[in-house]
Amino acid sequence: MDFELWLTFVVAYTVISIIPGPSVLMVTGQTLTRGTRAGFLCVLGDVMAGVVLVVFSLLGVGVILAASATLFLIVKWAGVFYMVLLGVAQIRTARQTALDSSDVAVRSSIWAGFLTGILNPKAIIFYMAFLAQFMDPNADLLMQFIILVPTSTIIVGFVLSAYVLMATRARRVFQSETARRRFGYTGGSFLIGGGFLMATKG
Repeated sequence: MDFELWLTFVVAYTVISIIPGPSVLMVTGQTLTRGTRAGFLCVLGDVMAGVVLVVFSLLGVGVILAASATLFLIVKWAGVFYMVLLGVAQIRTARQTALDSSDVAVRSSIWAGFLTGILNPKAIIFYMAFLAQFMDPNADLLMQFIILVPTSTIIVGFVLSAYVLMATRARRVFQSETARRRFGYTGGSFLIGGGFLMATKG
């Protein structure tokens, strides 16, 4: 793969990844609500989902979703419902008691990140359309995917980790119980906002 083309891909994909979307809101919400470890586990889950989506796009699932409006909507609204439900649950928890940062709750963050990524059907179609712009049809397609998939995974991991660190910084500034409860409200609101963002796309 041509180095200049790869570098262009890195710059373009980094810019796209920085723009807040459902994954950014999920990661930020998990960090504010459950702490840094939960945030990084959420990043791991989202990165895993990205790899699965790339495989799906290779298998042609994106074409199926693009062709079937009903299937697209089913997957899309499942993702919307999941994010909103998780946000409401975290707001209710924040109202009742201290924020839930138990090991079980923190470990569940990896699934939160994974499901947020995997239940976004536009991501599959995006991978197919976006990656195609940086691939040479006359060259070895498999080798190009072997280069682009780890590259995109690393970029997403770094960008989302930066959001985790920013949310961690904000969380550490305020340590009182009232502030922690408000972080619970904020984190839950971020998740609900991510659900609405997903609902209005496409």
